[in-house]
Amino acid sequence: MKQRVYIETTVVGYLTGRPSRDVVIAAHQELTRHWWETRSSTFDLLVSELVREEAGKGDEEASTKRMTIIGEIPILQTSDAAVSLAKQLVSPGPIPPESAADALHIALAAFNGVDYLLTWNCKHLANAALRGRIEAIVEEAGYACPIICTPEELMED
Repeated sequence: MKQRVYIETTVVGYLTGRPSRDVVIAAHQELTRHWWETRSSTFDLLVSELVREEAGKGDEEASTKRMTIIGEIPILQTSDAAVSLAKQLVSPGPIPPESAADALHIALAAFNGVDYLLTWNCKHLANAALRGRIEAIVEEAGYACPIICTPEELMED
């Protein structure tokens, strides 16, 4: 059985975005494309309604590209339990209230038993300084916390 990966919106944005002039972002875009081409087929990919909603915003041409990429990816179930877990991650948790959607990404992945949450959001998601608190809250709620990582971290070689 393949491991399951929740594709968070930043990954889709980097995968489909115009090449950035910023060296770091351009490197992330290239790593994302490489991961998608070489590794994505080795996992069961998943998104959520939240990812679809976020990916559908903004420039029409760009949002169409994002929606095309995720169009055939199965959508995770949302539940009251996942929403409740997201609230715990926000108050008094490590995720600030203005970034409650980030908490919901974590909660949806945990509630649905996903192995990895793939993201380029290193401020609130793939953040080593927050990881312990996130894991503690998720596990205290009775769920296994997904491994929250970037595409670069999920390369095999």
